[in-house]
Amino acid sequence: MPEPLKNLLHEALVGDMADRIGGNASAFDRDRFVTLATNGLTALELMERSALIRDALFATLPDDLREAAAILMASLPATGRQGLSGWMLLPVNQFIAARGLDHFDLGLDLLKALTPHFTAEFGIRQFIHRDQQRALAIISGWVGDPDRHVRRLASEGTRPRLPWAMRLPQLVKDPAPILPILTALMDDPEDYVRRSVANSLNDVAKDHPDMVAAFIACHIDAASPERRWLLKHASRTLLKKGHAQALANFGFAATASLQCELRLVNGEVMFGEGLDFEIRLTNAGEIPQSLMIDYAIHNVKGDGSLSPKVFKCKTITLAPGQSRTIERRHAMRPITTRRYYPGEHRIAILVNGAETASESFVLVMPSADPG
Repeated sequence: MPEPLKNLLHEALVGDMADRIGGNASAFDRDRFVTLATNGLTALELMERSALIRDALFATLPDDLREAAAILMASLPATGRQGLSGWMLLPVNQFIAARGLDHFDLGLDLLKALTPHFTAEFGIRQFIHRDQQRALAIISGWVGDPDRHVRRLASEGTRPRLPWAMRLPQLVKDPAPILPILTALMDDPEDYVRRSVANSLNDVAKDHPDMVAAFIACHIDAASPERRWLLKHASRTLLKKGHAQALANFGFAATASLQCELRLVNGEVMFGEGLDFEIRLTNAGEIPQSLMIDYAIHNVKGDGSLSPKVFKCKTITLAPGQSRTIERRHAMRPITTRRYYPGEHRIAILVNGAETASESFVLVMPSADPG
């Protein structure tokens, strides 16, 4: 079993934090910080542990944020010196987000300095929520920063639906203010940054599909291979849903004169094994066809209804008269994000977003051990 995430914040880490802060602030009460930050720590989950350590920082760092900021800045790693880094900085994020809002520029400067040593994507969201226009004006200035972590923070921290973090409801409703940031970073030399841009656009696509499809269309002509990858990754939700403009952006037109046959190798699947199937596609038309092939498994829910989940399969081009057979196995095994139920499920083949063939299969759950 993997180590629980909550154990990333532990008592030894608190002790290391105390040493690294205390080395830069003679008045820092190391023992009080450790006592407060470890009181009941092991009973808490990850973010609760972080909040406990944050509260210990409230109690032991100066009330004046300028003084506290000077200590925290001095406690970050430097050449030849250890400092606050890694998961130690999650509670520091929370500290700055709580105390820095009334010192707006200083708070964001602190988070910018912190991000090369962990990430500040959680902390800056409070600033965006408090004053979006002011925060984005500052963050926009980071897109040309020489540090790739700072550039990534400009895109990752402004994602409307960043996982594990508070949503930014204003940007969910109207993401237009972040599009200039994403445009500026679209051709960043670092894949680390470009991937963040793609994920942010994919977030936006969940609420504004037409906006993102149009954005992609404006930036795909003569795109480099790196930019084209970014734009396609940004379109992944739209492509799975068969959005017409998104498909057209990548040359996947509505199929014409295409024959699709689906054959199930095993129409009955024991849970823990897999569904084996073959797809045979034939281009019966007179022009080549670019095909994005996905498949959807319609799983039985507890109430007996079906719930589809789309999976990527293959992208191919078929010349006129050409056929292609694709073999696949879809595993039906335990996963943490889904509960499986026995009964009649369905598989559907999607070509360029349109369902072209389907078959039913039966999922059998193993019987309980009589012993």
